[in-house]
Amino acid sequence: MTDRPAAPVAARKPHRYERHGVTIEDPYHWLRDPKYPTVDDLEILAHLEAENDYFRAVMRPLEPLVETLFAEMKGRIKEDESSVPVEEGGFLYQWRFETGGQYRKWYRRPVAGGAEQLLLDEPALAEGKGFFRLAGFSVSPDGGLLAYSADDSGAERFTLRIKDLSTGALLPVEIPETIGQPIWSADGRVLLYSVVNQAWRPYQIRAHVLGSAVADDRVLYEEPDEGFRVGVGKSQSREVIFLITGDHVTSEVRFVPAADPFAAQTLIAARQTGREYHADHGGGALYLRVNDTHKNFRVVRATLDAPGPDHWVELVAGGDRRYIRGLTAFARFLVLEERHAGLDQVILRHSDGTEQAVAFPEAAYEAGLGATPAIDPRSIRLGYSSMATPATTYDYAVADRRLTVLKVQEIPSGYDPADYATERLMAPARDGVLVPISVVYRKGWAPGAAKPLHLYGYGAYGLGMSPSFSLARISLLDRGFAYAIAHIRGGDELGYGWYEAGKLDRRRNTFNDFIDAARFLVREGYATEGGISTSGGSAGGQLMGVIVNEAPELWRAVVAHVPFVDALNTMQDATLPLTPPEWPEWGNPIEDKAAFDYIRSYSPYDQAVAQAYPPMMITAGLNDPRVTYWEPAKWAAKLRTLKTDGNVLVSKTNMGAGHGGKSGRFDRLTEIAEEYAFVIHAFAR
Repeated sequence: MTDRPAAPVAARKPHRYERHGVTIEDPYHWLRDPKYPTVDDLEILAHLEAENDYFRAVMRPLEPLVETLFAEMKGRIKEDESSVPVEEGGFLYQWRFETGGQYRKWYRRPVAGGAEQLLLDEPALAEGKGFFRLAGFSVSPDGGLLAYSADDSGAERFTLRIKDLSTGALLPVEIPETIGQPIWSADGRVLLYSVVNQAWRPYQIRAHVLGSAVADDRVLYEEPDEGFRVGVGKSQSREVIFLITGDHVTSEVRFVPAADPFAAQTLIAARQTGREYHADHGGGALYLRVNDTHKNFRVVRATLDAPGPDHWVELVAGGDRRYIRGLTAFARFLVLEERHAGLDQVILRHSDGTEQAVAFPEAAYEAGLGATPAIDPRSIRLGYSSMATPATTYDYAVADRRLTVLKVQEIPSGYDPADYATERLMAPARDGVLVPISVVYRKGWAPGAAKPLHLYGYGAYGLGMSPSFSLARISLLDRGFAYAIAHIRGGDELGYGWYEAGKLDRRRNTFNDFIDAARFLVREGYATEGGISTSGGSAGGQLMGVIVNEAPELWRAVVAHVPFVDALNTMQDATLPLTPPEWPEWGNPIEDKAAFDYIRSYSPYDQAVAQAYPPMMITAGLNDPRVTYWEPAKWAAKLRTLKTDGNVLVSKTNMGAGHGGKSGRFDRLTEIAEEYAFVIHAFAR
């Protein structure tokens, strides 16, 4: 990339503001279109297109490598892939891809025998569109209607429609600006759904009665707190519909009978800051997972007639060793999804208080409850993978505790798990806390050989990064890379306290953990200083911004996807979709000077300095409602004026996509191939 063209230079325009006695200069503020979410300012669009042109020019010499990587990745995908059928309401439901298809087709066939029926044709719905994503998919209880929602821009504002499955015709119902899964009443006459406002906050739960005009849909619940988001769900028993509201740390749940969604709503427990609870109903009882007595949650039972805290009966106490992450209430047992010492556990708790833990075949893995719609199943569906084992679907027979393999992800080009090895390491952070690292490599790779290592991280929102399988990753492993995941604070790998230790005024633990994990890998011979490539997206992109500011010497290449790097400015803009709901995660710099100072101390855009930076790839989505396009654009523009090195910095904005990039299964591979080519080339310099 030595003969690359000149990089775009963004104009600097005076813009300043003062808060808490501090003056902030922001000469790239103009890259935010004042009409957002509409983006039609010609100067802004021209700059983004100039960056995209530069990206293409820089990557042009790598096109043969990109094409090779893409072919490898595509060759690992079974083109006519299909799901394991799921039984519900007398039908077996299944999705399938056709050879060459980017999107799924959805089918069902009667359990008792009969013709298969095509329910939904995603390729037809996506035809002619640059982006397509199916979100809601809900068949009415009698099996006659399908409610589905789709987004064709990446803005995550889904349009809800209803299809008559007996005729294949769409009903005259088109409901824009929805989000989440629609929920049917027990008789299939009423459809409940969540609506987003202009700021992309789900703020209302509405009910549509079949045969009525959408304009007459009733608002069942409206959330006035701009920091809270609503959702709707149905119990495993199918008897109860939950109306849910909350933010990252506080929740409040009401319910109505599924047979009468317009009935008076029953509140389970009024919102109490810091108390989070999740409800299900099965076997005639209400079950809650709640963190009122321990941050790792406990399990309590109540009744629909007396659901409040005064009537909660504890079934599983909260504790340091069990982190209870999920609860599903079947008729005769509960399924608890937990983490113990950072490892996923699936535990069945029977009505007599006995528990059985599902035994999995490896020491480190990702596992969880899969699609099990039955109210009183004899077996449950489980999903499983590890960093070396492809995705596997099991049935677990409850009575005899037996796992039966239903499907193992097929890799047409060939893959043998025995060719790869995994390790779990513990890296001491600077404050003495041990940070887990999961590592995978092809056998024959050994520490001390100065081979390349790729380190991935996220560390936010309590979203732990499980050691799961990746088809694309094999292209790095087979080129001599080791691949590592640093399970840093801010995620929940080691419990809810692990999450709390990486948020608000302890956010720096996340960044320090990642840097310290990298230095540990160098000390132990798994990598060399300057011999680590690294990547992260969204909040993990913020992580990339901090670690490249604070320890640039460690990295051979840095890839930041949709990075949340303009944190100080974003957290002061209450008009943005995610700002008020995010204050419990990051702090409110508008009202709190300490939060302002702390966020400013690490915000990558604010802390970029004149120094040498490694090669960097930055991505964005023009329609992204989570991390707005101008954050990466401003950051790239500022870095270009400060960096003292000759390394490449490219910035690419998907002009027709959102937070997750391109939508087709093969289009997504192209973006991964570009990232890997960029990383591989950095090691070839």
